[in-house]
Amino acid sequence: MNPLSKYIPLYKKELFESVVPFWEKNCVDRECGGYFTCLDRDGSVYDTEKYMWMQWRIVYMFATLANSNYNRPGWLDIARHGYAFLVRHGKDANDNYYFALNRKGEPSLAPFSIYSECFAAMGCAALYALTKDAAHKAEAESAMRHYIERMDNPKGRWEKGLAGKPKRLNLGHYMILANLGQVLNEGLGTDKYLPEINRAATTVLEQFWNAKLGALFENVNTDGAFDLESCEGRHTNPGHGLESMWFIMRHARATGNRAMAAKAAEIALKLMDFGWDKKFGGLYYFMDVLGKPHMELQWDMKLWWAHNEAILAAIFGFNCTGDKRFLEWFEKLQDWTWKRFPDPGYGDWFAYLNRHGEPTHMLKGGKWKTFFHVPRYLFIALDEMARDVWSS
Repeated sequence: MNPLSKYIPLYKKELFESVVPFWEKNCVDRECGGYFTCLDRDGSVYDTEKYMWMQWRIVYMFATLANSNYNRPGWLDIARHGYAFLVRHGKDANDNYYFALNRKGEPSLAPFSIYSECFAAMGCAALYALTKDAAHKAEAESAMRHYIERMDNPKGRWEKGLAGKPKRLNLGHYMILANLGQVLNEGLGTDKYLPEINRAATTVLEQFWNAKLGALFENVNTDGAFDLESCEGRHTNPGHGLESMWFIMRHARATGNRAMAAKAAEIALKLMDFGWDKKFGGLYYFMDVLGKPHMELQWDMKLWWAHNEAILAAIFGFNCTGDKRFLEWFEKLQDWTWKRFPDPGYGDWFAYLNRHGEPTHMLKGGKWKTFFHVPRYLFIALDEMARDVWSS
């Protein structure tokens, strides 16, 4: 029996009695369509802007839950509700998804981010897995195609950088592709995107990982060089790194690639140690690889999603290797995270803590937080905790 299985009752209770009910009750805009994501601590709406990442993530999560053994009445309807609004209002003439709409569905921010396509593809693939509706499949494949096509020039004509700005490869684009390909393959019942997953996973492990410095860089030069002379070049995000590693470990396990799983697991251990605040605990939001000043003033904050992804990395690390160091990290992360982020008063989790671990904002959703990281973490963890360790 997996030693993590003892946490299954806790995770089930948190997901199905706290997190899901909070969003199920408060996020659906039944008048105009789509969802409210700017939710205060008690679930009241403090802004009606509809950010595309946040909208499609809700579609994805409710469709995923509806397609599970935990399905409850109404979840598929909530996912379809968002899909209908977003497909009708969300795209420009070139089929690129806007960054944001107003409440009525009118475009309010241009389609400068390819992550809008990413989460549209995920949401539609999750819907198709359950409905087998050809329109859901077509939309998933269209959004995926646009995501891949835009990777070399993600912002297009909305790019603010000029000729003097160095050309970089961005970790986020590749780590997302590694997960996105898995979601589409599973949801659409295909192996069509396996080459893209392999390309993304290999790029992350071979180009963004610097073994000498023990860090996973967020940005590397297009020639593969690490830039240690600029803040952008030295920038790293421990949460992103750990999210990348569990994406890759999951893919490696599915394809039987033990060497890839072992490398990702070892990197995850190094990233946990690198990103951990040795004085106050928790994972830093941003870090400079060389310990130099960071441009972002929120660099030392502790964010919900980074801890969600770190715990998943610890779980996957243990399940892929049996290495007990991952159990130690799981307990450490579990203890620190669950004492601070869950809100027993109103449900769901706080998002932003200061370095000491105290909430700086009471909100439960906004421009960057929605019904995604917390429920995905809890849902995937439930499955992993019931699994046996990958045997040799």
